[in-house]
Amino acid sequence: MMVKALMFDLDNTLYSERTGLEFRVLERINAFAGEFLGLSPAEANLRRREGVNRFGTTLEWLIFEQGFNDPERYFAYIHPEDEIDCLSADPRLALLLDSFPMDKIILTNSPLEHAERVLDALGVKNRFSAIYDIRFNSLVGKPHPRSYLKALEASGLDVETTLFVDDLPRYVRGYQALGGRGILKDEGNRFGGQGFERIEDLSELSSIL
Repeated sequence: MMVKALMFDLDNTLYSERTGLEFRVLERINAFAGEFLGLSPAEANLRRREGVNRFGTTLEWLIFEQGFNDPERYFAYIHPEDEIDCLSADPRLALLLDSFPMDKIILTNSPLEHAERVLDALGVKNRFSAIYDIRFNSLVGKPHPRSYLKALEASGLDVETTLFVDDLPRYVRGYQALGGRGILKDEGNRFGGQGFERIEDLSELSSIL
């Protein structure tokens, strides 16, 4: 495969899961779902995880199965303005991205304001030509086929020559099902033996490219 472009996930892909940012997002998701459903966060998490397996995201599950109808309230709760306090500029990441001469875009199941906060905090926002968020995809994100294809089409890219990097197996699988090459960022080395092309750190992309 000749790689002409890179499409990156955002959370736990461009930064380390050790920052704890995504863990705190998940805590807020469980608290929000629990409040909406009248359950404890722990009970909501059990229900939510089962729903996510079928729908792709918690928001989709809440909307399409639980009758929730206020996604903007959800986004405001899950992604408060101070959520990126645990992040700082990452010059190493900036240099790495600069070393890749091809077009680079973001495809995320989070809202645009979260993506921009994260990229600004890391100091790499200007390394990406476009950010495609969950609103762009009409609240139906990865791993639905249309979410990848719509982002690629908007940037004038194609599956055959765009490498996709994500930290969640089901999202990488979704891209592979379209015939694309997907790389799993497996920072904790948890998914060996599942047939994925894996990296533990984004710096390993240099040898792949």
